Amino acid sequence: MVLEACGVEKWFYRGKGSSNRFFAVRMADLKLEPGRVTGLTGRSGSGKTTLMNMLAGLLTPDGGRVLLDEKDLYAQDDPSLSALRNRHFGMIPQGGELFPHLTVMENILLPRGILKSKKESGRQEEEYAKELMERMDILPLSSVPAGELSGGERRRVCIARALAGKPEFIFADEPTSDLDDGNTRMTLTILRQAADSGAAVMIVTHDSEVAEYADTMLRMDGGIIRGTD
Repeated sequence: MVLEACGVEKWFYRGKGSSNRFFAVRMADLKLEPGRVTGLTGRSGSGKTTLMNMLAGLLTPDGGRVLLDEKDLYAQDDPSLSALRNRHFGMIPQGGELFPHLTVMENILLPRGILKSKKESGRQEEEYAKELMERMDILPLSSVPAGELSGGERRRVCIARALAGKPEFIFADEPTSDLDDGNTRMTLTILRQAADSGAAVMIVTHDSEVAEYADTMLRMDGGIIRGTD
């Protein structure tokens, strides 16, 4: 599967009733392909996360199109788009959002609906989730409520949650923030391995170490992709 942004734009209006448009993203072209890690860097406010969210099916572009295997992602109704995201996309959000009253394991499995299923596929994904948790040194936290975790622990849970369903596309927004050097290398290695297994990985980052794991590094400035960083 190939995901492609074709001239996508996103703008916002400044001032009540104003016609003054602020372009968060301008005429962006970007292709995410299986087996490749794409890093996107740039200053805060340059449009990186906005572009990622449009590619991830979370934010409708105001201009241009997002194509999944040449089909317009946003031509679908909301239920269909939500189902597609759940099947094919894994998201590591910048804020490390989790359900605080659910356990670590419940948070990891919840997006796939595994908690409500006893099917074999659910058991297989639970075993894979445990494998990821062990690699990320959070398996002992399996039954701990997410609200009791540190920032770095929450980050690692979000990464395991995004990868647990073995998605074709992985979107990682500052995945190494809140992590020490060892966990940063571990996280980037896991994302690299996911790409080597066939996923398309996009990493929005300020971390220069990402370049060592990426196939392509791009830079955004003022909502425009300026090319290789």
